[in-house]
Amino acid sequence: MAFKKNESAGYLANHMARLFAQGLSARIKPLGIVPGQFPALLALWEQDGLTQKELVDRLDIEQATMANTLSRMERDGLIRRTRHPADARAQQIWLTAAARSMRQAAQDAAIRQNSQALSDLSAAERKQFIDLMTRVIGAMQADTPQTPPS
Repeated sequence: MAFKKNESAGYLANHMARLFAQGLSARIKPLGIVPGQFPALLALWEQDGLTQKELVDRLDIEQATMANTLSRMERDGLIRRTRHPADARAQQIWLTAAARSMRQAAQDAAIRQNSQALSDLSAAERKQFIDLMTRVIGAMQADTPQTPPS
């Protein structure tokens, strides 16, 4: 059986993700946010003061990638870090006033991107699409080998 990229879930999901990222990037760039920062912002808008490890765990992002993202976010004035009160090795990540003030505009941009991307689907198809993606993600997370902490 030959590999057919247009019948490959992985290829199509990757292509779709790149298109989503391009569209979102264009919408949030005026706010001073890049797509790689958006997941961390979403997590911190839900619960400010998380540690880097908590962000890594919540977002399924590699530790090194998260460290680089947080450094850029700190440089860009989106976050500040403080020593964790119970763990001297950890730092808590806090949103700055600037990051908090852009929450609604950034989320509106994501809503517009999702609406545009799903515009050819009916409401029932949108729900089914999200449900199916959620199940596929869950199956892959359940099957992902856990690497020991370094």
